[in-house]
Amino acid sequence: MAHSPKRTHPFLQGARILPQGITGKETVDQLVDGAFLAYNGGRLGEACRLFSEKMLDANTTVGMTLAGALTPAGLGRAAIIPLLKAGFVDWIVSTGANLYHDTHFGLGLALHRGSPFFDDRILRKHEVIRIYDVLFDYSVLLDTDAFFRELLRTDPFQRSMSTAEFHSLVGGALAAREDALGVRDTCLLSTAYRCGVPLFTSSPGDSSIGMNVAAVSIEGGKFAFDVSRDVNESASIVWNAKRSGGASAVLICGGGSPKNFALQTEPQIQEVLGLPEKGHDYFLQLTDARPDTGGLSGATPSEAVSWGKIDPDKLPDSVVAYVDSTIALPILAAYGLARRKPRKLRRLVDQRERLVSAMAKEYLDRLEREKRKVTRPAKRPVARRQAKG
Repeated sequence: MAHSPKRTHPFLQGARILPQGITGKETVDQLVDGAFLAYNGGRLGEACRLFSEKMLDANTTVGMTLAGALTPAGLGRAAIIPLLKAGFVDWIVSTGANLYHDTHFGLGLALHRGSPFFDDRILRKHEVIRIYDVLFDYSVLLDTDAFFRELLRTDPFQRSMSTAEFHSLVGGALAAREDALGVRDTCLLSTAYRCGVPLFTSSPGDSSIGMNVAAVSIEGGKFAFDVSRDVNESASIVWNAKRSGGASAVLICGGGSPKNFALQTEPQIQEVLGLPEKGHDYFLQLTDARPDTGGLSGATPSEAVSWGKIDPDKLPDSVVAYVDSTIALPILAAYGLARRKPRKLRRLVDQRERLVSAMAKEYLDRLEREKRKVTRPAKRPVARRQAKG
């Protein structure tokens, strides 16, 4: 006879693990809720629910980071573009490589599924490039390089600008190409342009885009990335989200420099600018990086609390799923799109000047207040009247 406990222990308040059998008729969100119950499947289920139930609230500004070769694998078109069009991602920090390879799609250049076990010496002889099991002809690189160099020689690019402004101009050029061909959503850059989503690159010189910028500078081109502008524009997005009474969320795919760049917005606001803030409200990371090596890619949200990157009061609203982004991101996107209606586009790329100016005013006002405190003359002590006796 089965033993029935007379009382339920506080640790046993979670839902009972007693799933129904999979029928093959389940939608993705039903499969996640019904079968992703424990271990990293459980964490991915938690991530899906955090994303759809809290991060996609109308008053939450969602920043996304992209590290690893996600766009060559097709995730830009398959998952990220639908998230942007639904208003589920408001700003992005990406490696330059992801945006460079995304441009292949915008130019109609072909990438192919292949094998990670091909002999790379033979591939080299045939001028075939390999990204694990993604293959493409060497001419894809040459044609994409030519596109960027031609664009960088035009008048709009003869000045310095943030990476967000640069990518918006590139996206506009690719969108114009789409219009000429009668197509839409060929790449992340053109869709971000149409949706007004800022695309930042934390290390703009560390990619083929940066390499082509360097080449054009040798020719006498005047374009340059303004990395200080990047820091201020990204920080002002988060500052405005919190100052206006809303919340800030980060969806981190992989780790690396994009993760740090998105999270450093809070220390920039609090530590450097000295403005009152507590940290991002929601933290969701898809990663295969271990925390015990000390690297930023594997750093946990609890560690981020010590830096002021995550609001300590919101730490329970943080999830790390140790799952390859190529597996987790399509599932997360499908779950969110199934459970939530599209949100209004914030079009933050159009608000960059205003947001930076407002944050800068707060910072300069604080400096002025502190200056007045330092320069204000000290009050004279009131002399005590001597009593006559």
